[in-house]
Amino acid sequence: MLHRHVLSVLLLVLALLAAAGCGKKETTGPGSDGGASSGKKILRYGNGAEPSELDPQTVTGIPEHHIIMSLFEGLVTEDPVDLHPVPGMAEKWEISADGLTYTFHLRAGLKWSNGEPLTASDIEASFRRMLTPALASEYSYLLWFVTGAEDYNRGKLADWSQVGFKSPDDRTLVVTLGSPTPFLLQMIASHYSWWPVPVREIAKYGPVDRKGVPWTRAGRLVGNGAFRLKEWTPNQRIVVERNPHYWDAAAVKLDEVEFHPTENLQAEEAMFRTGRLDRTQELPVGKIDTYRKEFPESLRIEPWLGVYFYRFNCTRPPFTDKRVRRALALAIDRESIVENVTRGGQIPAYGVSYPGTAGYVPTAKLEGSLAEAKRLLAEAGFPDGKGFPRVELQYNTQDNHRIIAEAIQQMWRQNLGIEVGLVNQEWKVYLDSQDTLSFDIQRGGWIADYVDPHVFLEIFTSWNLNNDTGWGSDEYDRLFRQALVAKTDAGRYAIYQKMDALLVDECPVMPLYHYTRVYALSPKVKGWHPTLLDNHPFKALNLER
Repeated sequence: MLHRHVLSVLLLVLALLAAAGCGKKETTGPGSDGGASSGKKILRYGNGAEPSELDPQTVTGIPEHHIIMSLFEGLVTEDPVDLHPVPGMAEKWEISADGLTYTFHLRAGLKWSNGEPLTASDIEASFRRMLTPALASEYSYLLWFVTGAEDYNRGKLADWSQVGFKSPDDRTLVVTLGSPTPFLLQMIASHYSWWPVPVREIAKYGPVDRKGVPWTRAGRLVGNGAFRLKEWTPNQRIVVERNPHYWDAAAVKLDEVEFHPTENLQAEEAMFRTGRLDRTQELPVGKIDTYRKEFPESLRIEPWLGVYFYRFNCTRPPFTDKRVRRALALAIDRESIVENVTRGGQIPAYGVSYPGTAGYVPTAKLEGSLAEAKRLLAEAGFPDGKGFPRVELQYNTQDNHRIIAEAIQQMWRQNLGIEVGLVNQEWKVYLDSQDTLSFDIQRGGWIADYVDPHVFLEIFTSWNLNNDTGWGSDEYDRLFRQALVAKTDAGRYAIYQKMDALLVDECPVMPLYHYTRVYALSPKVKGWHPTLLDNHPFKALNLER
């Protein structure tokens, strides 16, 4: 387990490495020409998959998040060095003594990217859309800390005036909470569910409370971020350009950012090595040692606040039986996976919560021998794997996921005598399978939306739309409600220990490892800092040609 002091040491080492790098002469290596041939500073960014959408209120994935970060901004935003909340749309704010009321004061002259004024009532209207039941936004629960928001979102409250968002004038937004939420500002800064969308513009293209309304295409999308959408050529690239109406446009150094879909990691690495990308989303595991030797100035291995897991479909036999889920979880050699397969300094995971997050260290741990795994499987009716049905492990198309899946497939075959088929799916199809529970076992991962242990536990409540397992527990839900009204972090963390213990016992998901971020970055990119969320505000980045 990674305790708090170990996480601190990792971050200190990263800081020292970054400082040491400042005094080194940079070598000429991979990376694009920074747009020099066009006379512009253009950052070329490997983005993983083709985004499913660019509507901040209906998406859920990391590929979408990166692009949305360039196009939209919240009331507060992130410091590029350590991501602590700093003024964004709001130039200042006050918090009441009881921690329940936040009053945000907007900057004068805020505009949308089309030049229209952006007011507090626009932001309130955006929150109302996010909470509209018909929209069924999977991240709407991140607004439930606000008074009346949950009841409105679940159709139990029809009167919007009873929800704790108020815009008394064009430059003031008041947010009233049901209970103190110490991580509220971090959440607003880090997660797009809290960033405004232009409701009036959306209404030009269809119902504002429906997904799939085509307002996010080039020439239509209106945002409020440092960049605006210039081009979206499906499965080729998305280009964003400077937004001249952004409140801090003078501080933006890049002219454009090109986001390239790069599900094929081998092809992505080749693009980086030949100068067509400045940053890869990942590196193939087989290339890590090569980069250590040949391109050390471009290799990045950094802590990343997330957990890689396999989710079970708890509504499908045999995974309706927790003994089967636990047997499969106990039959995995996590140390071997991180040492011999992923090879990027990942940390074996024996629980969902990332140890050390904001000082929280979970005590529950998935423990048990291979003999215990075999006993559980036999008790469930499958001694030595006999009679176990043919099931499939589903993963989104990518070489690293495939390599991990093949290793685990072999462990289950050898250790339990069961055969599990492997199925890969493109990103959009995979997301649909996830949302509709159209799988037996599915690769999953959860990257923190903000730095607090709450972010790893909230998704397993029975009502959470990101709980894509079919599992639910009345006791878990009760503990979650109890944690929301805890008066101190110590009291909140004590409840989290019980929630973590329930997840370890029930195994709706099988944690494999806690992430590190392993990628390649051109030395030409300036203003880039290692961060726990792998967020890098684009307005702070620059390119050395």
